[in-house]
Amino acid sequence: MKCLVINYRNTVFILAFSFLLAVTSFSTIMGFAIKSDNPIRRLPIYCVETNEKKIAITFDAAWSAEDTDEIIEILESYNAKATIFVLGTWVDANPDAVKKFYEKGHEIANHSDTHKLFSKVSREEVIKEIEECNKKIEKVTGEKVKLLRAPSGDYDNKSIEIAESLNMKMIQWSVDSLDWKKLSAQEMFSRVVTKTENGSILLFHNGIENTPDALRKILEKLKNDGYEFVTVSELIYWDNYKIDHTGKQKSNA
Repeated sequence: MKCLVINYRNTVFILAFSFLLAVTSFSTIMGFAIKSDNPIRRLPIYCVETNEKKIAITFDAAWSAEDTDEIIEILESYNAKATIFVLGTWVDANPDAVKKFYEKGHEIANHSDTHKLFSKVSREEVIKEIEECNKKIEKVTGEKVKLLRAPSGDYDNKSIEIAESLNMKMIQWSVDSLDWKKLSAQEMFSRVVTKTENGSILLFHNGIENTPDALRKILEKLKNDGYEFVTVSELIYWDNYKIDHTGKQKSNA
């Protein structure tokens, strides 16, 4: 004859299981589900999955505009079209630079109005930051703004959802030149060319001392490697896509 022995550990387990079963059954009967306190984190587009040797050169424009003509000349030398993410305050101070980039076929995109970190301010403030910058860009270019990059890359679910509600795509980057750290042109070159692959989005800044020299070397190498330099709008998928856990955008087609 077998005896059922229930020790303290078994008792605790049985009670815990019974409680969980009761709660689950009650929630089912009452027609509601237990919600997680940790919603899935949304991601912007960091790069694109593609078999084509296409990449996007991007600049964040927030400081001076003294190197505008030089950057445009370098880009033209390699038949490169770039996407320039501008602050609204930079547009205020440098409307001629915005116009020059735009008239040379480069894409002008939104980097917020005053560089407030999106995750640190209210929903209303994020909307204001985006819409004010859009108005300033559109006043110069006459074209609706389609792309947004969060200040310092500081995005969250809220800001991505707001961008989508405004029919804009949130764009990050997959290759960072770190030019803002004042690296040498050779250091930037080595960093960028070893990380670039099909569908990469490269990040630079204007108004940085060594960026033009680095850009020349980088574009020369990548062009010889067979890459084509397109705008972000030309690189990404606009519909029927998914974004994986790394931020890579993939076509569902």
